[in-house]
Amino acid sequence: MQKLLRLTTIDLSLDKLVPGQLKFMSQYYEILGVAADTGLLQEVGKREGIRVIDIPMHREISLVSDIKCLWKLYNLFRKERPYILHCNTPKGSLLGLLAGKWAGVHHRVYTVTGLRYQGSKGFFRWVLKLMETVSCYCATKVIPEGQGVLQTLQSDHITRKPLRVLHHGNINGIDIRYYSRQRVQQEGCSISGEALGLLESDFVFVFVGRIVKDKGMNELANAMQELNCKLLLVGSFDDDDPLNENCRVFLQTSPKVKCVGWQEDVRPYLAVADALVFPSYREGFPNVPIQAGAMDLPCIVTDINGCNEIIKDGINGKIINAPMNVGSVVMQNELTNTMQWFLDNPAEVKQMSSKAREMVASRFEQRDVWEATLQMYKNLQNKR
Repeated sequence: MQKLLRLTTIDLSLDKLVPGQLKFMSQYYEILGVAADTGLLQEVGKREGIRVIDIPMHREISLVSDIKCLWKLYNLFRKERPYILHCNTPKGSLLGLLAGKWAGVHHRVYTVTGLRYQGSKGFFRWVLKLMETVSCYCATKVIPEGQGVLQTLQSDHITRKPLRVLHHGNINGIDIRYYSRQRVQQEGCSISGEALGLLESDFVFVFVGRIVKDKGMNELANAMQELNCKLLLVGSFDDDDPLNENCRVFLQTSPKVKCVGWQEDVRPYLAVADALVFPSYREGFPNVPIQAGAMDLPCIVTDINGCNEIIKDGINGKIINAPMNVGSVVMQNELTNTMQWFLDNPAEVKQMSSKAREMVASRFEQRDVWEATLQMYKNLQNKR
């Protein structure tokens, strides 16, 4: 059986980005998972039924550490001789693909899940953009996670290699049976709105993710101050990209807002909401709107990569078409107006809700994504 080596920067990415996929692929390949072990790696290996190896890697740039990591990866590849190397996180992909090219790994696949340089400026932006260019150069096959990422790779001249999105996009798809209101009820993990301080008459928006400036949370806080509704926040505040102080205080103290912190299982919180609001400024191909759609929620999203491929405006949600500049007054007004539209048009919102789950199931069912990925691997074998 040929070896397939799946590499991410840290074990958390291996755990959260492709759960179940490695176990599925182990029917066809000998799978080896490689990442920096922060305490999850052995658990991932046991769950997926694969061999795992700890190679210390760091998200931040560190010349000495990165050179040591590059050498360890080179020696690992020379020892294991993987038939396919598949990478999908920025820093791990750069080091892994460099080492893989150096070690002579024949098939080197890079799934581009997001472009970090889009949220940066100046010299740091140039460095991040160069990293993407080098990663794509060292890969024998580049797979954009969505059409938006594909177009950006081409328009920013990151690579000239042929590009094609697998299936309808997204790296792992979604387990449509797990993300369902019926499953939540069967498992007995439902949470009542009353327990969260929500009234039956309240229209409840939910946000899931890091509560940071780049997710549009300043704008969401300002919008909530003008609207007569409730907001359920599922996530944690992050000081690496902090909110304006007045917005942070509002979200933490307002009776309109219920903060429940980071949650391993977000389904019970999606189940008590009426709509997802996700005003992010940058994404690759986000999982949250897919999860919300599977739970029958229409979504409000910004017109950015991934989001505008998941949501069809007016069918399973609304897309905010506004300049993607942090602090934009136009963006602020569009978000407020779109949320108000949801409050004023309950019949239309109900209709979008009825379409949400079937649109997710038809395009992002997990097994379909896995099968498309497997076919891509088989096509590599045929080309050789």
